[in-house]
Amino acid sequence: MKAAVQVLQSAVFSRAYKRLHPNQKLDVDDAVAEIVQDPTIGEAKKGDLAGVFVHKFKCNGQLMLLAYEYDPGSRLLLMLGAHENFYRDLKR
Repeated sequence: MKAAVQVLQSAVFSRAYKRLHPNQKLDVDDAVAEIVQDPTIGEAKKGDLAGVFVHKFKCNGQLMLLAYEYDPGSRLLLMLGAHENFYRDLKR
């Protein structure tokens, strides 16, 4: 039996999630479920963002990015947003 995975949210992620419409939240919830199942689904970043993974998915026809970190027991959701200024804001 596989142990339960704990999903944690940063303050930046929770603020962005709170602003979404209900139908957008469903798309984000599906993306989070994919990350919980297979954390290697995202693209591993290098340099300043080493250790961070970014999963790209469609949300109402728009490309959204979800940044996260993971270890075997947990997934930390760092940031959610469109591509514009995403990596600049993520470095902060």
